[in-house]
Amino acid sequence: METLAAPEHQGEAIGYRARYAADPVQSRGREFGEPGGGVRGPRSAFQRDRDRIIHSIAFRRMKHKAQVFVAPYGDHYRTRLTHSLEVAQVGRVIARSLGLDEDLTEALCLAHDIGHAPFGHAGETALDHALEGQGGFDHNAHTLRTLMRLESPYCTHEGLNLSWEALEGLAKHNGPVPGDKPLPWALDELNTAFPFDLGRWSSLEAQVAAVADDIAYDNHDIEDGLRAGFIDLDQLLAMDFIADQWRAIERRFPGTSRERLQRELVRSQIGWMVNDVIAETKGRIADAGVETAIDVRKAGRALAGFSRGVGAAERVLKRFMYDNVYYHPAQKRTADLAVDLLKKLHEAYSADPSLLPDDWQAALPEAQPARARHIADFIAGMTDRYAIRRYTDLFGAPPEELSNV
Repeated sequence: METLAAPEHQGEAIGYRARYAADPVQSRGREFGEPGGGVRGPRSAFQRDRDRIIHSIAFRRMKHKAQVFVAPYGDHYRTRLTHSLEVAQVGRVIARSLGLDEDLTEALCLAHDIGHAPFGHAGETALDHALEGQGGFDHNAHTLRTLMRLESPYCTHEGLNLSWEALEGLAKHNGPVPGDKPLPWALDELNTAFPFDLGRWSSLEAQVAAVADDIAYDNHDIEDGLRAGFIDLDQLLAMDFIADQWRAIERRFPGTSRERLQRELVRSQIGWMVNDVIAETKGRIADAGVETAIDVRKAGRALAGFSRGVGAAERVLKRFMYDNVYYHPAQKRTADLAVDLLKKLHEAYSADPSLLPDDWQAALPEAQPARARHIADFIAGMTDRYAIRRYTDLFGAPPEELSNV
């Protein structure tokens, strides 16, 4: 693909691709190859990645997997699916402004949470305990396992056969993977089969996807926390950077209801963070002398991120959300119940594999640890609602906090 000359305002021209952007024509390819060398039809390699993710069963299942609240009463709370769509929207805005490949950025944003078990991080805790001595469970590694091995709609190979760049970006979801400690078993196996160059920084597209995730959940989870009554506006306004934006919004929209102003506050917060990331990332690229996609990986540091001041404010906001929403007493009780529910399911399937669906029984390995991991794969793929139904079939109605389906 031809690299166009940079416009005066980098990334703003439609069709502009920065020299440091990931180029689908220069992709390192796919684990199982692809007819025609990857050039096929009107879509680029990264567009096909995005489309394969969107059409996958694992992606659709996220519509009933918890983001913050487990199987909530209302239809207005976010799920893993709606969260992922919001991350993709934020990611594309940043990618376009920086002249990056929007399709790769979007694919990474859409796929980043596919490996989550039911009930969010509580589900991860349950499966990690269930696989104690069998390698444990890590949701980031399970994202790759799902995309590379479990989700297999094709006749010619396992998995979705995504590009190396997409898989690498997911493998380094939180930056380079240190080599001084053992890898999660799933990541170790997949990295051996199709090495991800784990010690280096990933593409700018992957870095943008990671910060877009932070921006989306930091701010949209505020909205859900307010809706649930876990937090109130006065608590938020105790943070100076939020109070400043609130006062500006009140001046712009006098006489507007508090509910609508609260939603405007969330939008304002997102815009503030997005604009900061764009400006800060452009500055880091210039300071590091980055010109090519190879330079991005050799930079030795994150190039996409918040400025020092906004980064400090974002950490304050994140700490507030953990203290008042994610670790709210009601949330902690629900999480404990969810851990117990999945623990009992894993024990039941381990003791009597005939309880598994026929296709999962047929593929059940004889030996450990593969046997325990296979059962965990089945449970990790469940939605909140399906896990609750399977528990009800085996043990009767779950606690009221988990019976909301």
